[in-house]
Amino acid sequence: MRHLISIEDVSVSWWDELYRQCCDIIARPGDYSLSCSGRVLATLFFEPSTRTNFSFQSAMMRLGGSVFGFSEPGATSTAKGETLADTVRMMSSYADAIVIRSPYEGAAMAASLYSEVPIINAGDGGHFHPTQTLADLTTISQKRGAVGNLNIGLCGDLLNGRTVHSLVLALSKFPNINYFLISPRELSIPDYMLTHLKNQNQKYIEITSLESTLPQLDILYMTRIQRERFADPKDYDRLKNVYILNRRKLMAAKEECLVMHPLPRLDEIARDVDDDPRAAYFEQARYGMFIRMALLLQMTHLERVAPGPAVSNTALRCTNPKCITATETYLPALARESDRESCAYCDKKMLTI
Repeated sequence: MRHLISIEDVSVSWWDELYRQCCDIIARPGDYSLSCSGRVLATLFFEPSTRTNFSFQSAMMRLGGSVFGFSEPGATSTAKGETLADTVRMMSSYADAIVIRSPYEGAAMAASLYSEVPIINAGDGGHFHPTQTLADLTTISQKRGAVGNLNIGLCGDLLNGRTVHSLVLALSKFPNINYFLISPRELSIPDYMLTHLKNQNQKYIEITSLESTLPQLDILYMTRIQRERFADPKDYDRLKNVYILNRRKLMAAKEECLVMHPLPRLDEIARDVDDDPRAAYFEQARYGMFIRMALLLQMTHLERVAPGPAVSNTALRCTNPKCITATETYLPALARESDRESCAYCDKKMLTI
């Protein structure tokens, strides 16, 4: 694997290998303290982040490597109008791998077209967040022993929840997963995700009630309603507290049910849940650091490869205003190989213009 753009890039066999190394790092961290000595990681965060940014930094430093980057694009040449392609070209001259987060869908894929070093997607708008999914799979494996044979409830903003999208793609590779998609109708999971579930013969149900679903779940994956994805603040205010999990409601859940959350949380999980043994979200954050250590150990040691010319493979154009092609207009028009009418950057349908 050259780049980690989507969790679809991760095969089950590669995940097994990565997880085995992660477990060894957890058991013997001192043995890895110089594994990335002399290696450099660049972090390009065009969007705010706490856990993901610091998790990558901590992971690289624990491996003996170095980190540089930015979390405020206004202080970089981006503010002067430098293109994403030129920023990536420059950063790949200095680093052995690049982690990128952007509010635009498909930004990581766009970066991979111009980078000599591996690109790791740390979140592209409301699209995907594959390394959070690696943290989620690690948490499930550590707490349950294996991934598979699960009733999982995904609750909250499923429309814009990139962590949910990536997790669904990942879990569909494992046996006997039943999905309970819990959201307001306005924030239901995107059509392209439902198409994926149908194509993979996955069992799912779309519902609006959290309380009625709780007793059936092995995992409850809560997500926040994302203020930054709403064009109208009034819509956010109307929906922001539609789901709140508290200790009283959790009484209806199984004793072995895991409560997970990619964080940050707002009010969707009450503080009185934190001390419940089923609450796994802070452990989830720590496991994220360990699995990112395993990931960086592999990807920062890959050879530099000069990218080939970026050439369009379709005459269609993406009209999604949140797609990276809306702002980086020089990017080649690319369609998914599996669906020639869908944008390869953001997965939305394209049109003839």
